[in-house]
Amino acid sequence: MRNFFARHWYAYAMVLPVVVVIGVLVLLPLVQGVYYSFTNINEATIANPILDRPATYEWVGLTNYLNVLSGDPSYGNFWAVLVRTLVWTFASVFFHYVIGLGLAVLLNRRIAGRGLYRVLLILPWAVPAFISAFAWKYMFNAQYGIINQLLGSIGLPQPVWLGQSDLALVAVIIVNIWLGVPFMMVALLGGLQSIPGELYEAAEIDGASAWQRFRNITLPGLRSVSSTVVLLGTIWTFNMFAVIYLVTGGINPNTRILVIYAFERFFSGASRDYAIASTYGVLILSLLLVFASGYRRALRKQGEVW
Repeated sequence: MRNFFARHWYAYAMVLPVVVVIGVLVLLPLVQGVYYSFTNINEATIANPILDRPATYEWVGLTNYLNVLSGDPSYGNFWAVLVRTLVWTFASVFFHYVIGLGLAVLLNRRIAGRGLYRVLLILPWAVPAFISAFAWKYMFNAQYGIINQLLGSIGLPQPVWLGQSDLALVAVIIVNIWLGVPFMMVALLGGLQSIPGELYEAAEIDGASAWQRFRNITLPGLRSVSSTVVLLGTIWTFNMFAVIYLVTGGINPNTRILVIYAFERFFSGASRDYAIASTYGVLILSLLLVFASGYRRALRKQGEVW
């Protein structure tokens, strides 16, 4: 062991600051959140040095988890919000991948102005998310938005997109797709360029159609890249807060996903319920860990080393 550290001390010295930062900014709040989920801490029971008030919250065990998982509306109607979160995540990631793959295949071909198209398609990713969110919020405006103006010009109904209806969820999914496609396109384009061109030439000589080349060469060649971007996209989308909050302009029950409800319980209301918010945070983390583990196991069965 002494020889090992003597040989690799420099690497550990370089890694140590990162470990310390992660421990302070990530692990410590995570442990604190897990602890709070087993208490009844809220605005009234937390310590307040300004008011010279000591902490009075108590350990309640699994009570918060039982209350949340019971589906009680007073605790956020967990299962309904979970279904909405899954719809939001699946729809966003599905269209991210499908549209991103289609654009990557097109840009991988020799076409005039390919460099310009790449720059234009990356712009939604380069623009700060809050600017895109505010722009789309104005576009979805029921009275002055360009989307309803276009619908009205062709004789179609002009709905209230960001009102108290399921159309609000459709609207934020559209915005999230707009923001997420460039990343997926760039990642898949890199994967496409790593596939040897000789495979396509050999398949074409053998008489394979374009669909057969895509199914038997392109998709298998992108499997490792696809598995990574889909996993990352799922985690990012599942925890997406800024897009929904900024586009809807605050709290909208029809766009409330798990992370939005955790934010509401932590920062909103007369008595901020830190315990329930922490419970939601732990449940979100648990769901993502279960998904990542199952996803990795499924990839291993398919022969992927990941």
